[in-house]
Amino acid sequence: MRIAQVAPVWFPVPPIGYGGIELVVSLLADGLAERGHDVTLFASGGSTTPARLVTPMPEPPDPALLGNPWFDAHHAITAYLQADEFDLIHDHSGVTGPALGALLHGRPPVVHTLHGPWNEPTRLFYGGIDDRIHLVAISEAQRALAADINYAGMVHNGINVAAYPFVEEKEPFLVFIGRSNPEKGLTWAIEVARRAQKPLVMVVKRSEPSEVAYWDEFVAPLLTDDVEVHEDVSHAVKVDLLGRAEAMIFPIQWPEPFGLVMTEAMACGTPVISCPVGAAVELIDDGVTGFLRSSLDELAEVALLTGQCAPANCRRRVEERFSAASMVSGYERVYERVTRLG
Repeated sequence: MRIAQVAPVWFPVPPIGYGGIELVVSLLADGLAERGHDVTLFASGGSTTPARLVTPMPEPPDPALLGNPWFDAHHAITAYLQADEFDLIHDHSGVTGPALGALLHGRPPVVHTLHGPWNEPTRLFYGGIDDRIHLVAISEAQRALAADINYAGMVHNGINVAAYPFVEEKEPFLVFIGRSNPEKGLTWAIEVARRAQKPLVMVVKRSEPSEVAYWDEFVAPLLTDDVEVHEDVSHAVKVDLLGRAEAMIFPIQWPEPFGLVMTEAMACGTPVISCPVGAAVELIDDGVTGFLRSSLDELAEVALLTGQCAPANCRRRVEERFSAASMVSGYERVYERVTRLG
């Protein structure tokens, strides 16, 4: 099958640091190419792939301009102007891409993965084009939040499990990885670790103005010697921390559509402590690969019980349900279904 994969314009594929969507697109494009599909990846300069690479922008835009509609439009229209070269377009980009795809009337069919959250504007937009493109949710929790939308299917994100070393023996600290905003629960992570009397290592993204402002006002005043902070770490450093930690504390305060870092932690054999919202209830097997609790006291209590979660069980769950191979197979089934409909 001749497949176009349209990545977001903002980061290279795969990403050097932050970029969960770009990591997913990289694994999907590469996996499809390895299975014999004719894949063209539209991604920013600096990207690498065994597929055919087209770079509408020779360098990714400045991160400070994240969301700029002109860059998004230029990137998307470069791909869609070549639509007649493909049997199917799979779009992971912003608003412009699926809007253009809706105008193709299924020639070729356009699959669009919903990587972001549901809100009033996204419901309005996707509700107006869900009969013209094929929308894919990344979790049942995400799909349930907009049950009136017409979906082509649900495919969980996947990771390259081999890239995450399995660590059986743990060290007495907790780790947090995420962006600096209130939805990620940074202040809760600090409080939980403190109540459990566990050191905390935080790997944070705080590059956008809103992220810096939130950090400075709400997080920085809570920091003491029991919290170690890292930014812009390499993959090697990230997986080292994930592997050695007793648990990852990820007390999200919103219905996260997926949460790739939870699968990354479990692949390293590390249980995840989170709140029972969003996709966390699909990713974590409570009491087996982590814990799902709602209050600070409950989260602190289970932070003392992580030894009950066998590292091998954490790894096995990712291998069975959240591997790159599983994700590629899931999308192949979606592609086969939508091309038959066309």
